[in-house]
Amino acid sequence: MSTARKRVKTRGAKPDACARHGQTVLVLQGGGALGAFQVGAYQALHEAGIEPDWIIGTSIGAINAALIAGNPPEKRIAALDAFWQRITQHGIGLWTPAAMAGALNDMAIMARGVPGFFRPSPNAWRGVNAGVGLEQASYYDTAPLRETLAGLIDGARLNAGAPRLTIGAVNVRTAAMRYFDSQRDTLGIEHVLASGALPPAFPAVRIDGESYWDGGIYSNTPIEAVLDDSPRRDSLIFAVNVWHTHSEEPNTIAQVMERHKDIQYASRAHSHIARQQQIHHLRHIVKELASQLPVAARESAENRAMAAFGCRTTMHVAMLSPPHFAGEGATKDIDFSAAGIAMRHESGYARTQAMLARSPWNEPVDSMQGVYLHSDRDSA
Repeated sequence: MSTARKRVKTRGAKPDACARHGQTVLVLQGGGALGAFQVGAYQALHEAGIEPDWIIGTSIGAINAALIAGNPPEKRIAALDAFWQRITQHGIGLWTPAAMAGALNDMAIMARGVPGFFRPSPNAWRGVNAGVGLEQASYYDTAPLRETLAGLIDGARLNAGAPRLTIGAVNVRTAAMRYFDSQRDTLGIEHVLASGALPPAFPAVRIDGESYWDGGIYSNTPIEAVLDDSPRRDSLIFAVNVWHTHSEEPNTIAQVMERHKDIQYASRAHSHIARQQQIHHLRHIVKELASQLPVAARESAENRAMAAFGCRTTMHVAMLSPPHFAGEGATKDIDFSAAGIAMRHESGYARTQAMLARSPWNEPVDSMQGVYLHSDRDSA
């Protein structure tokens, strides 16, 4: 995948216009090969002069997030480009009819893995009931991914806090979601691998004695990390999804399988935001009611404690989602073909440019609300 292109001036996307809304946050969903959409989205932001203050990612979103956070701004596009070129597959070396090419490419990936990403694990040949241990109980080995990332990520910069980096993984033993955060944790490649350890394909990763799997099996849309953050801050959040929340009804088994996967990994993103809209509205009400108390009443310990639940923070969520592509199926997340990756990269770039041109976060808002959702479906 090449990210070289003629730069396009995007109206309404000046960095100072974003800065007026507090911190800029980039939230990246998990989804394997679908993560190429996120690369296009980031490139559009980068070219508009918008760099995130905070990046939150799960699975492939964590990989893209680490590639961004682990490099200085002027090297981020090159690092993303190098990673995605490394894992792009250029066919199986045989001419095949177009109708069969996708299925054969999927079979080839499942049989041999993706160079630079994962390879078949010898332990899998011992059978699914072999006692190989949790960190070996998988069909594939992700040692190639560790080596690839080691050459593209600066560990010191990963933890420099500019931008802040948060990576989601789920604890195998407790089923609790864990957000590793560069503000309180020292992050390394093992945290990225843990976030992408989707079972049973990839092995669990042990960190500080606890084992972790891909955060996407618990919550694949890690937007709650910023919406629940404390202390709360005004934020402009670019939530880059890779799964379809909306679709036509399926009418074949293949379409049912694809739609099931979309719903599973979309992870209730819109319902999370709807809940936060309710919560933040109540927080604004609490803040307003507290301001109307007599001065003496405000100073009591009980009233100060209750008033602490209030706030006036404003969070704009720019929801970016991919279009539907003809011929996609339930295995679209392992479509590492050059054509598939380029197609998703281009669509991420175009969707983000369209959102930046609209800049709906600059429109007047209701001061009593706190969370505003801006969908790119309006500009698709």
